[in-house]
Amino acid sequence: MGQPDGGWYDETPPRVMGCTPADQSTNVDAKKITIYFDEYIKLDNPSEKVVVSPPQLETPEIKGAGNRIIVELNDSLKPNTTYTIDFSDAISDNNEGNPLGNYTYSFSTGTSIDTLEVSGYVLEAENLEPIKGILVGLYANLADSAFTTEPMLRVSRTDSRGRFNIKGVAPGEYRIYALQDVDNNYQFSQKSEKMAFSHEIITPSWKPDVRQDTLWRDSLHIDDIIQTGYTHFLPDDIVLRAFTETQTDRFLLKQERSVPEKMTFYFTYGNPQLPEIHGMNFDDTDALLLETNALQDTLTYWLRDTTLVNTDTLNITYTYLHTDTLGVLQTHTDTLEILSKTPYAKRLKEQEKEREKWEKEQEKAKKRGKSYLEEMPPKALEIKIQMPQDMYPDAYMYFNFDTPIAIADTSKIRLSARNDTIWEPRPFLLEDLPTYMGIPACQAIRSYRLSHASTDGLWEMATEYKLELDSAAFIDIYGHASLATGKSMRVKAEEDFTTVTFNVITSDTVPYIGQLLDKGQKVVRQAVAFDGVLRFQYVKPGEYYLRLYADSNNNGLWDTGCYKDDLQAEMVYYYPEVIECKAKWPLQLSWNPTSVFLARQKPAAITKQKPDKDKKIKNKNAERASKLGIIYVPNNRY
Repeated sequence: MGQPDGGWYDETPPRVMGCTPADQSTNVDAKKITIYFDEYIKLDNPSEKVVVSPPQLETPEIKGAGNRIIVELNDSLKPNTTYTIDFSDAISDNNEGNPLGNYTYSFSTGTSIDTLEVSGYVLEAENLEPIKGILVGLYANLADSAFTTEPMLRVSRTDSRGRFNIKGVAPGEYRIYALQDVDNNYQFSQKSEKMAFSHEIITPSWKPDVRQDTLWRDSLHIDDIIQTGYTHFLPDDIVLRAFTETQTDRFLLKQERSVPEKMTFYFTYGNPQLPEIHGMNFDDTDALLLETNALQDTLTYWLRDTTLVNTDTLNITYTYLHTDTLGVLQTHTDTLEILSKTPYAKRLKEQEKEREKWEKEQEKAKKRGKSYLEEMPPKALEIKIQMPQDMYPDAYMYFNFDTPIAIADTSKIRLSARNDTIWEPRPFLLEDLPTYMGIPACQAIRSYRLSHASTDGLWEMATEYKLELDSAAFIDIYGHASLATGKSMRVKAEEDFTTVTFNVITSDTVPYIGQLLDKGQKVVRQAVAFDGVLRFQYVKPGEYYLRLYADSNNNGLWDTGCYKDDLQAEMVYYYPEVIECKAKWPLQLSWNPTSVFLARQKPAAITKQKPDKDKKIKNKNAERASKLGIIYVPNNRY
């Protein structure tokens, strides 16, 4: 006994029964299109999946109703133009969700239909990630200025694989661009818009071709392999590398005084010519200590004098370079009132509460006969030490502080190495990080790094180290001293590492920088290629991936591009396979970065933008036939 299962499933996708105007019609002047199907349908996310070309500045209305789809174009129709409405995989039947597949409707306002197609991929220039949903368009105007002054001629959007397919293209020559169109005007109008460009002139063409199609009897068995002729449109392998230009327009975004000791100013872009600051209600002579980041777009002014720290309102004039309406840097002066987020009176109350709490604790200790203090000790300077337990031989120890340091007394720092049971002193080198990073304008020092002062600068292998700091080894500009502390670490033995060497086969003369990445794409090791040889030393066992970029300007960084300057982003490549490293097992590999198609280089394991699962007709009838002991033949199941 059992319940009836409802019979055979509907495996047939919806079929187009007719269109008004008819598909592939010519001399069309109607702006309302109705497409009829043989069953009720669902239209999934038309605002993102359905693309109308040529692009519509007035958003078309696209809706599904019962067994039909209605499209209303709000822009006026262009004469002698082919219009395509690409539905991608947005259409499926209402009951079982069987997808219609990539369906495109087209018509022409002229006497003929344009049928050529252009396809390819759009990737992130920095990491070769496929970009989903970015606009890709063609221009018949081959001038560089067209991209910034005219809307695109034919458009498409990329799918989850970063792939695009522009349909309805007329014979001719074109330039191609990709654009993350923020303002929906189909042209590059803002530096914040991600874009890609190519100087290659595209000439669409076609040829007859043959492909193999596999017919599956069920999920495990192949029924037949047949050869099918089709029209192969070219080019179909265009690769566009998209990037966002560096924001060079300079504006003051905001200023804040989150803690009483400092004022911070945030700019959209840095500039070597630093602002001038003058106090209106205080004497600014030697009153401020400047801290800037590497890009010089965030400037922090530390207040040296505790009197200023305790002043709730600081009035200043701030003179800096500001981009005017013509895009030119001009000197600009603001009169600003900088307020402390926490008023001085509130801070006094908090300090009083802390003192009362401390006095109560000391009184309790005194009554119990335990040790106690007569005076509350001054606030200590906190040291944040970055030092892993297992260090690379070429690694560093880092000391970070919340406030600028005035004194770093190396005589109160000791480094020792263990030799059997004896701790032997070792030389070390202590450097402040701003000087090391090459930022001369940064006067406030809040970070240091410590390295072994051996000839080669490396820590001794298979050795345990101990770091000891006496009290007052570091003192900040407010007189707060660090407490005595210590830490230990161990450098692994040579047999715990391996070496990975790549012979990079390339005809380019630009320097290359290679980065070993873990599964989370965190840079584990970095090396510069010398004479085509890329060597990573002291690599721990594990699985890694290789990213390589051409350092064209030799600044040690990956740099984005600039359309106005006709500058592409620096080239990036990925070794297409996982690199398995074993201890004491050196790897030597040869690799030509251009040997694999760029859109297929990045390994799937570290590609974040995963392809959407293809919608497939549910093969439930094969499962039912198997349960009933019936031989199942697709489209002839009975």
